[in-house]
Amino acid sequence: MNPIRYIRRVAAVLAGLAGALLAFTAPAAFAQPVPPSGRSGAASPGQPAAQIHTVVMGGMSGWQIALIAIGAALFAATAAVLLDRALAGRRRSAAAAA
Repeated sequence: MNPIRYIRRVAAVLAGLAGALLAFTAPAAFAQPVPPSGRSGAASPGQPAAQIHTVVMGGMSGWQIALIAIGAALFAATAAVLLDRALAGRRRSAAAAA
């Protein structure tokens, strides 16, 4: 194998791993709660504690999750078929050369 191809392939794998690491770690920094300005967060002694109503907004619908799962399964199946065909082609050429 050509050493330039080897180095290029290693560099591409390292760049992909660095991108994946960045994608998984960057959102965690923004997930910290921001305290309200001007208050320490504790209720005053004369006032009752405020009720907190959780409002769920955003998220993914079930059909979106199913669509992503189907897409991932199709991608994995396509990659497996292409890899199998590539390996079968190499086996045939190695057997013909011998």
